[in-house]
Amino acid sequence: MSIDLPPGNIRPGPRIPSALPRLSMLLLVLLLAVAFPRPGHAAYDEAKPAGPPILVGANYAYPPYEFLDANGHPAGYNVDLTRAIAEVMGVKVEFRFGTWSRLRDELRAGRVDILQGMSFSDDRTHEVDFSPPHTIVHHAIFARRGTKVVTTLEELRGKKVVVFKGGIMHDSLVRLGLGPELVLAKSPADALRLLAAGGCEYAVVAALPGMSLISQLHLTNVVPVARSVAAEKYCYAVRKGNTELLTRFSEGLAILEQTGQYQAIYDKWLGVHEQPRLSRDRALKYGLAVLLPLLGVLAGTAVWSRTLQRRVADRTAELAQEVAERNRALEELKRHQDKLIQADKMATLGTLVAGVAHEVNNPNGLILLNLPILRDVFRDTEETLEERYQKEGDFPLGGIPYSRMREEVPKMLEEMGEGASRIKRIVEDLKDYARQDTVARKEPFDLNDVVQKALRLLEPTLRKSTSRFSTQFAENLPPALGVPQRIEQVIVNLLVNACQALPAPDRAIRLATSYDPEQALLRVSIRDEGVGIPQEFLNRLTDPFFTTKRESGGTGLGLSISAGIVQEHGGSLSFDSPPGGGTTAVLSLPTGPGEQQ
Repeated sequence: MSIDLPPGNIRPGPRIPSALPRLSMLLLVLLLAVAFPRPGHAAYDEAKPAGPPILVGANYAYPPYEFLDANGHPAGYNVDLTRAIAEVMGVKVEFRFGTWSRLRDELRAGRVDILQGMSFSDDRTHEVDFSPPHTIVHHAIFARRGTKVVTTLEELRGKKVVVFKGGIMHDSLVRLGLGPELVLAKSPADALRLLAAGGCEYAVVAALPGMSLISQLHLTNVVPVARSVAAEKYCYAVRKGNTELLTRFSEGLAILEQTGQYQAIYDKWLGVHEQPRLSRDRALKYGLAVLLPLLGVLAGTAVWSRTLQRRVADRTAELAQEVAERNRALEELKRHQDKLIQADKMATLGTLVAGVAHEVNNPNGLILLNLPILRDVFRDTEETLEERYQKEGDFPLGGIPYSRMREEVPKMLEEMGEGASRIKRIVEDLKDYARQDTVARKEPFDLNDVVQKALRLLEPTLRKSTSRFSTQFAENLPPALGVPQRIEQVIVNLLVNACQALPAPDRAIRLATSYDPEQALLRVSIRDEGVGIPQEFLNRLTDPFFTTKRESGGTGLGLSISAGIVQEHGGSLSFDSPPGGGTTAVLSLPTGPGEQQ
């Protein structure tokens, strides 16, 4: 054993006096003798393991964990634990005591092999390797009597605080940004003496060493003001990469835990400082003293409480029924309000569509009116242009050679006419779609024609959503009876839903019309290769305000309104979405009068 005491530090005090009576101390010694059998020459001081001793660094004044007793011998929880590990692992150890900061330097320099008590932190893992923790060290804030009480480390900001250099609390307070304000001492004892002398306002020291040193040094004006501001894992530590030595001590520690020797050492040094446990008999005695009067009071109030509970339950049921009825009324009112809002929006949209259609129709009408005149003009000038071509050869016409333009101009005029006619048809479809049919007069109509109008309206949407759109129209369909604009609205809604279900443009949408003569039903089937609909939602698709697209702005009214329109026409709307994706929507309508077979 070597001792490294810095000049001017305190002389090591005696071992911490036990709180047990002398008889209990004798019993404890007997128990330890049983727990630590030393037959023959197996005692630590007499063992002669092979190889050089392992140098163990220890703080000279950190009771009850490690310290030098009155005779200058190593003592404390850490010392006994290290000796026990050395014995079970068959190694020889030699203790080297000193200040904590110097011990850390000697570990880095290789003059010490292992530190038997070092608090774990992530920052320290860059410098050393840690064993599994063998205990938890609680840290406290100490102050002189009458000093303002603080409860957390953060409250020390702006105060004059002393810690011992290189300790875990030094590291923690530096991380909190309190480094420039700290006063550094060589040991916990120096920190507490400086506090007692008025050299600082607070000291942050491990709780057990702090209380032990206060007793040893008779610092009667120093008291703990916050008893557990941090709990740190206490481990063995070796230089980075010294895996063999660390594994040996970790294995020895595990053996001590299994044999019970660790618990005996813990109880010897640290157990006496823990809060004494309440015995079972005493707990039962105190419990009965409190419970018996309480039972009397509870017995007296039981009947009254039960009656009150029944009354409260009855009144609660009445209130719950009233609340449920009120909620139903509010929900119904909300549904009607939402329907009115949606109807108003649709009416406004119809007005806007009609206005836009009118504005588009006027210039398009001029185009349709002027195109025949332009065709006649070109025919009249074609003979003159042809004569010039025969005499002078090719010449530019509008920047393009005449030999090419005489073929292109008729085609261009024809394409312009077809485009203008297409615009006219789309505008008429929009006007029909937006028309408010207040009378809702039913009439025979061609289902294929209604579907084609819906497709013309949605052509840009379909072209953007899928590159694989296909149609199949049944021939010679009997007419249906109803309002064509409303059925067109249903088909538009079903196609928009199909487009929105596609995850990519390479997925297909297929539309087909058919007729079932046995049931006298016309059908429109729209099949998409989209994400599909969960089975539990299929029966709720036409419920008002139910939607699976709430995040993207869905209101849950489209299919509900569509279902109402189809029901008014005596038809049905069904959906099928098998596992694996894809949805098929089928619109069924009865044929008009006289068409049933």
